[in-house]
Amino acid sequence: MADKPILYGFDGSTYVRTVRMVLADKGIAYDQVPVNVLAGEPRQPEHLARHPFGKVPVLDIDGLRIRETDAICRYLEDIAPEPPLVPATPRGRARMNEAIGLIDSYGYGALVGVAGYHLFPDFIGGQNEAARQAALGNSEKLLKLLMENRDGATWLAGDTPTLADYFLGPIMAYVAMTPDADQVLAVPGVRDWWEAMQAHATFMRTAPDLG
Repeated sequence: MADKPILYGFDGSTYVRTVRMVLADKGIAYDQVPVNVLAGEPRQPEHLARHPFGKVPVLDIDGLRIRETDAICRYLEDIAPEPPLVPATPRGRARMNEAIGLIDSYGYGALVGVAGYHLFPDFIGGQNEAARQAALGNSEKLLKLLMENRDGATWLAGDTPTLADYFLGPIMAYVAMTPDADQVLAVPGVRDWWEAMQAHATFMRTAPDLG
């Protein structure tokens, strides 16, 4: 493995963008090898040798190969703790950890289901109106819970951005491009969180080129 970190995954992946945001905040220079999910490249033998389940991102760093976004982000936080992206208090960390778990387990599928219906239907198995409605319902349920746990803070786990915001922001960016954006953003608290996310410098400079 090379001395300079190598990130495998293309910029259009929400999880790859999460890692790119953390790398940017930590000031860690890296090389990137695009692996296009929409083109099926993660299922090619070359990438399956890196991640047997055909997922991105994968990060080679410090002689390690780390798979899965959460593990990558936690390692980057450990080796470069400034600026902190994990809350200092047990309560804050619990809120952040729960938010990440909820987003991974329930939010990604629901929100990508909404976005994919309009933007990349082939990725989600085609346009299915019943599936879209179910995704909207699950998105609302997930976002209501995140906003309840947020408890009036600016960000999902406190008054500064954390890894939880970096997980949700890239997914919401796709939802915001769709005709369903207003319905999703109508969940109380979501719109002002989204406005803060859009204005966040790291989020702006990691926007994928979708041209």
